[in-house]
Amino acid sequence: MLDRTTPPPIRQLSEFSITRPDRRTMKNGMPLNIIHAGTEDVVRFDLLIGGGQWNQEQPLQAMFANRMLREGAGNLTSSQIAERLDYYGAWLELSSSVNYGFITLYSLNKYFARTLAVISEMIKAPTFPAKELSVVADTNKQQFLVNSTRVEMIARKQLNTALFGPEHPFGRYAVAEDYDRITPEVLRSFYRKYYHSGNCSVYISGKVTSEIIRCIEDNLGSGQWGEVTEKAKTMLVPPVTTKEKRIFIEREDALQSSLKMGCFVMDRHHPDFLKARVMVTLFGGYFGSRLMSNIREDKGYTYGIGAGIVSYPGTGILTVSTEAANEYVDSIITEVYREMDILCNDLVPQEELEIVKNYMLGDLCRSYEGPFSLSDAWIYIETAGLDERFFIRSLDAIRGITREEIRILAQKYFCKENLIEVIAGKKV
Repeated sequence: MLDRTTPPPIRQLSEFSITRPDRRTMKNGMPLNIIHAGTEDVVRFDLLIGGGQWNQEQPLQAMFANRMLREGAGNLTSSQIAERLDYYGAWLELSSSVNYGFITLYSLNKYFARTLAVISEMIKAPTFPAKELSVVADTNKQQFLVNSTRVEMIARKQLNTALFGPEHPFGRYAVAEDYDRITPEVLRSFYRKYYHSGNCSVYISGKVTSEIIRCIEDNLGSGQWGEVTEKAKTMLVPPVTTKEKRIFIEREDALQSSLKMGCFVMDRHHPDFLKARVMVTLFGGYFGSRLMSNIREDKGYTYGIGAGIVSYPGTGILTVSTEAANEYVDSIITEVYREMDILCNDLVPQEELEIVKNYMLGDLCRSYEGPFSLSDAWIYIETAGLDERFFIRSLDAIRGITREEIRILAQKYFCKENLIEVIAGKKV
C-alpha cells in the first residue's frame, strides 16, 4: 500500500540537457535554426527582425510597422489574410521588443506550405493600407487611454523615466498624440530599413520534416528580398537618472496605490548575474519568498509583492513591485528595506536556500520541456546576445550558490540609497 502520509523524497537534478538547434544558412545568407522535437504534426515558425523600439525614429513606429503586416499584403486584404489562416487552423502572433520584431506562426504540418505562403507575402510585400491603419491606430489609442489611468502603468513608466531619463529610448513613452502621427509612409520607412533578408533569422520547431525545411527555403531563403543593407547597430545611450529619492503621482480616484522601487544593477553578461537571480528569487521572486512571507502572509498589507531583475541592453534594473491600500505604502517600504538588511547581515538558513534551489531547478526544467518552449529558449539566447552554455551556467549557478555568497551579493546590490521609490495613488 502507498503511504500517503509520507511525502516523496526530494531529489536534486542530476543532469541537464537541452536540445540544440540544427543551425543552417540558407542561400541568401539568412540563418535557419531547426529544433527537432515533438511528436504531433504541428510546427512553430518564428521570424526575428533586428529592429525594435531602440531603432525607431518616432514613438510607436516599430510596433505599428510589425502590427500592420497582417492588414494587407500584395493582392491580399486584411480579411483575406485572416480568413486563409483561420481556414487552415493556423495562429499568428505579431510583436516587437526593445530591439527586435517577431512574427510567430503555429501551423499544422499538412497545411504549412499554404500558411507560410501567406506569411511570406506579408513579410515581403506589406501594403500598410491607410484605412486599416486608421482603425488599428484608433483602437490602440483608446486602449492606451484606458491603460493610462491605471496606477500600475503610471508607476511603471515613471520608474523607467526616473532611472533612464525622459530622452532615453527606455525612459521615453508615447503620448496620445503620437498615435495620430503614425502614417503609412512612417511605417514604410521603418520597414524598408529593417525588414530584409540580411537582417532576419528563422526558427522552426516541432515535428519538422524535410518538406517544411524546403518550404521555408523556397519562400524566404532562395534569394535576397527587401532593401538589403547592413544589420542595424545598437548604440548604447547613457542614462540620466533623477536625483529624487521618492516620486509621487496623485490619482484622486485610485482605490489603491501602486508601488515600484528600482535601481540599476548588472546586465545579463555580468559574472554575478546568474547567482544574483537566485538571491533575488529568495528575496521576492516566488510565492514563498521573504517579501511574500512578511508583507503578505504576516502583515497582510497586500495580496502579492515581487522582486526581480529586468534586463535591458547593457544594463539591468532591480525592481520591487506591489499594489496595496494607500495607507499601507509607507509600511511596505519599511518592510522591504528591513528584509534587505536581514539578507545583508544574516546567513540564509540552509533549508530555505534548498527550497529556493529546488524551485528554480524545477522551473528551469519546465521551461525547456516542450518543442515550442525550446524555441523561446534559443530565441532568448539570440536576442540577448548570449552563448550556448548559458543554460548550463544557469544550472551550475543555482546548484552551487552558498549561504555566504547570498549575503555577499545582497551587500553588493541591495543599496537602499540607490533605490528610487515611485508611488501612484491617492494621498492618505
